[in-house]
Amino acid sequence: MKKGIVKKRQAAQFPVLTTMGEDGWYIVQCPALPGCFTQGKTLDEALRNIREAISLCLEEKENRALLRGFDMREVGLYSVSV
Repeated sequence: MKKGIVKKRQAAQFPVLTTMGEDGWYIVQCPALPGCFTQGKTLDEALRNIREAISLCLEEKENRALLRGFDMREVGLYSVSV
């Protein structure tokens, strides 16, 4: 690597689930990291908040180990009527 060039690591991608609470706020959780959830008044705010929450969760040693083995290829969410 040439001097002065910093190699940036590729950002890890995590699936997140969003729902709207009874109060109209968006609730967002990351199922790959148990207990990692947040909320926001708008969807944009909630997604910014979950990025921060995921970053904070990854500061914990056991969660960093999970990141090394995590490979998100595709996540799908479907609904069916019964």
